Amino acid sequence: MTSRVTDPRRPFGRLLTAMVTPMRADGSLDLDGAARLATHLVDEQGNDGIVVNGTAGEAPTTSDAEKEALVRAVNEAVGDRAYVVAGVGTNNTRHTIELARAAEKAGADGLLVVTPYYSRPPQEGLYVHFTAVADATGLPVMVYDIPHRSGVPIATETMCRLAEHIRIVAVKDAKSQLTETSWVLRRTNLAYYSGDDASTLPSLAVGGVGVVGTATQFIGPPTKKMIEAYEAGDVAAARHLHHQLLPLFTGIFRTQGTILVKAALNLLGMPAGPVRSPLVDATDAEIAQLRTDCALVGLELPEPVR
Repeated sequence: MTSRVTDPRRPFGRLLTAMVTPMRADGSLDLDGAARLATHLVDEQGNDGIVVNGTAGEAPTTSDAEKEALVRAVNEAVGDRAYVVAGVGTNNTRHTIELARAAEKAGADGLLVVTPYYSRPPQEGLYVHFTAVADATGLPVMVYDIPHRSGVPIATETMCRLAEHIRIVAVKDAKSQLTETSWVLRRTNLAYYSGDDASTLPSLAVGGVGVVGTATQFIGPPTKKMIEAYEAGDVAAARHLHHQLLPLFTGIFRTQGTILVKAALNLLGMPAGPVRSPLVDATDAEIAQLRTDCALVGLELPEPVR
């Protein structure tokens, strides 16, 4: 497949959202809901791209067939006007390659590949893993560095080696180490996307290009406005928006991002449904706090129907 990326500086745009995976009441996959939610995120929330099958999408609990069906459904809904980036990362290189090839066939524009988790491979193992996946398809790759979940950070030297691969073009950076990020940006042309909503503005200050967000399922337009204001040189306006949005940037993670996103979407009448075990749905107390956090950014959540 030929890459749709037209701007190597920001290969997937500025604003992407890690979309949750809508489920029906019985816990089965809601593909119609996924198409509706993706359409809302692009047309109403201003997203340049949608990440499916990521952590927020409960990828550990969906089957390979469900993952492929999700990519296909979202691509059919918004692929003509937004990038569709498929999460394919596992801790098994062979399985990750299989998922990558399936995502390419289903119409994905790019791949999100998380650091192999649990097995704690050495840096050479990370290099071999990521380059093998990048070799397996014609799609551009966004490497996902999130050591507090994966157990292993991608070292600066490893990231710089990965940047030499023609299809490894971007990083979802959830390491919260801006000095290391700065060194990579000084030495490579990788496009850095903040993997932590609240770190988007600091990331822009050292050379980042955007965010793969969670709270952006609700506050996409002001988040994009913040990014554009910074890029236009209006630092004061960007900082004002950062402060304004901070309650939800952080509040959406008070218990677990997917749980609270689905709770809010359900209250707003959007496709979401329940979470799959081992996650559990939000409690009344968590929803009450979520309502407070949302109100602080101007988002009113309806009371639940009893």
